[in-house]
Amino acid sequence: MPVQLRKTYIIGVGMTPFMKPRGLVDYPEMAVEATTKALLDAGVTYDDIESAYAGFCYGDSTSGQRALYALGLTQIPIVNVNNNCSTGSTALYMARQNVAVGLNECSLAVGFEKMQPGSLKSNFPDRVSPLSKTYDLLEDIAGKQVGPPAATIFTAGGEEYCEKYGATRMHVVEIASKNHSHSVNNPYSQFRNPMSVDEILKDKPITSMLTRSMCSPTSDGAAAAVIASEAFVKKHGLENQAIEIVAQAMSTDSPRLFDDRSRIELTGADMTRTAARDAYQQAGITPKDVSVIELHDCFAANELLLYDSLGLCAPGEAHKLVEAKDNTYGGQWVINPSGGLESKGHPLGATGLGVAFYLVTQLRGWAGPMQAEKAKPGVAEKEGKVAYALGHNLGLGGSCVVTILRRPEFYEAGGQDGRSRLGYEFGHEVRGITQKDVDRVKSKKFYSKYADAKL
Repeated sequence: MPVQLRKTYIIGVGMTPFMKPRGLVDYPEMAVEATTKALLDAGVTYDDIESAYAGFCYGDSTSGQRALYALGLTQIPIVNVNNNCSTGSTALYMARQNVAVGLNECSLAVGFEKMQPGSLKSNFPDRVSPLSKTYDLLEDIAGKQVGPPAATIFTAGGEEYCEKYGATRMHVVEIASKNHSHSVNNPYSQFRNPMSVDEILKDKPITSMLTRSMCSPTSDGAAAAVIASEAFVKKHGLENQAIEIVAQAMSTDSPRLFDDRSRIELTGADMTRTAARDAYQQAGITPKDVSVIELHDCFAANELLLYDSLGLCAPGEAHKLVEAKDNTYGGQWVINPSGGLESKGHPLGATGLGVAFYLVTQLRGWAGPMQAEKAKPGVAEKEGKVAYALGHNLGLGGSCVVTILRRPEFYEAGGQDGRSRLGYEFGHEVRGITQKDVDRVKSKKFYSKYADAKL
């Protein structure tokens, strides 16, 4: 018999700025900052958290415990999550499941990463790469590739899309320029400089299609979200900021990855198609019902491919969406108002939870200069509609998570909320934390000063 899932809500979000890897801040401190902000936003303490999922790709086992012990040693289950670039959304997916099936009333998802400078590379050269079959097939289909491995996969996919459907490299460049333009308004972003099409074309070449500014940089950073049941939301008076996870779907690769012998399929396109289809079906909506989107533009070429696989356009017509400017303010959707991975950075474990941060603040109307008008409280409602936000997070190897959010029917802005508890407009303003902030949210029952973070 199918399990009857309960409604779930994101009641608190927090994030550090994403920054160039310089080793200036260690992962426990980043994780504590993001989690402290999320708990303050929610108005709860670590004692309210009944389980935690800690996402990271580059770190030793139980790094999640090492980070969260600074907030308390409450003996809750802490699960360490590694799912390539979709790690953060996978942690959110697992925390949400715990609440949805009734195991917990309140769960935490946190993602963090302390990365090495430069392109992604394996930390385990003595064993086969999880992507070895993908790399081998790409070479068999298209010959030996030149450039960083991940970049060559998405370049090849973008080039096939152009060859088959009439898109051009300039459409991909325009996507990158759009994202860099959006990043100017995002203080959490690693890069905040607008870039014209000409500047992007003149940037350092990375592959035959991509220049440096069309690629996401490696980054350090952390993000966190607190997930709760409806009973918990109402018990704690959070009707003025809780955002409902109305649908969420995770998929892995289908046989099309290999059997189609398609460069597009090697980018994980069918994972996105499947997760998006399932999420739309769960929510009972179509793509045109969505107002704002944060998607996985690890490379600008992938954003072009994702317009198609997310169902935002007819098959083969992603470039027409670019030409119509339906991917920015004033168009059908505002896509990556944060600036996308190409600008804001890509700390693998934190990326998916960063998506949640941006979309939650959009639906609350707290995104400041990044705000998508159609996502603001009251705008869709005046027309008898509901504003939906879509988050997409993809990891080759592979895993894809699509999450659809909305304001719940009981949502009513006003009164004390997360902004008053943090003391500033954190949706579009960056400040750090102090030990006093940690003291407000740490466990009051099971805490050891020996485990303090070095703030």
